[in-house]
Amino acid sequence: MTVSPSEAPPPQGVPDGVRAQILATEHWSLLATRSMTWSEVMSRITIHLTVSSASLVVLALFAQASGFDTAFRVMAIGLAAAVLVMGTLTQIRVVNASIDDASTVLGMNRLRAAYLDLDPGIAPYLVTSAHDDQKGLMETYLMGWPRSTLSHIAGSTSIFLTVVNAIVAGTLGALVADAAGAASPAVAIIGVGCGLGYVAGQLVIGQRTFASPRQESRFPTPDVD
Repeated sequence: MTVSPSEAPPPQGVPDGVRAQILATEHWSLLATRSMTWSEVMSRITIHLTVSSASLVVLALFAQASGFDTAFRVMAIGLAAAVLVMGTLTQIRVVNASIDDASTVLGMNRLRAAYLDLDPGIAPYLVTSAHDDQKGLMETYLMGWPRSTLSHIAGSTSIFLTVVNAIVAGTLGALVADAAGAASPAVAIIGVGCGLGYVAGQLVIGQRTFASPRQESRFPTPDVD
């Protein structure tokens, strides 16, 4: 006897145990992705800082061998430009990784919302948020500690790289100005201006990047009056 689709019995609900296993699989996948991403980023940063340090050693040895002549200036400008390009590329990767990390955290917040649907009694034991909006994101990042958003941003890897790259940019600007025959005060002003300009540019780019539209929140933080 053939049973038509309209006469077939409705499928039974998925047991809570199976749902928990599916959610846990997704949770571990996000954790592994997050760990792998930051491991790769830290390797990139280590390579960048190693190259920067090696460039200083090369310049020191070159200066001992030939002095601070035209060849030294050309070498210094070339190395500074190379380090700045590498640092900027590394910073771009860090910004992209930060965006990916935020998306991963929001995904895990959604999974915690699903865990609470399965067992609301576990809510007092969670130290991170179950809401996938901006407030829930920061609650997970801060882990319940009273820390300002400014402190979180100022201590981030992206700001650290911005400062390092700004120092290199300022040095490069000063080297070019000195090679062009500028006076010492002008060299200092140009160097400081290049460094501050680099910082300002990166802050504007970062602000626009993180202010761009995000995916719609499905589990927003409830308003508490």
